[in-house]
Amino acid sequence: MGLPGFFVICMLHSILAITSGASMMFYTKEVSVFGHGREIASRLQGSTPHDQLLIQTSDSFSGLLLFVIGFMLFMVAFVKDREFQSFFAKGCVLLHVSMAIWRVWFEGKLEDLAHEWARQALGDLALALSWVFLLVYSWREMYD
Repeated sequence: MGLPGFFVICMLHSILAITSGASMMFYTKEVSVFGHGREIASRLQGSTPHDQLLIQTSDSFSGLLLFVIGFMLFMVAFVKDREFQSFFAKGCVLLHVSMAIWRVWFEGKLEDLAHEWARQALGDLALALSWVFLLVYSWREMYD
């Protein structure tokens, strides 16, 4: 028997990752405008055609990676081993907290992204918090 709620959290994170990844692959400019605003998105697109091609390719591969992560989360959602689910949830917490720290450390130093890091870091921490709630609930159930 697995952790209660593990399937639901995996599926929600999977849907979010697959949707975001597909959007990043096929609607790169629109996602950039949605995430950063029109002015900053135009600055992040590059100044020469070569730079623009490199940035578009990089964004597309980032979207593909996110899509694959979402597909992996979909597959992991069906695992019923309680120890694996606990280990996986702890790894996801570590990953999301690391992303938030990276955003504070790196994106805070970039002039174009300096005003957005707090919002994105809070989003990463909110995703980590969903896994923390799952772990706390499972510990509560284990020790009751």
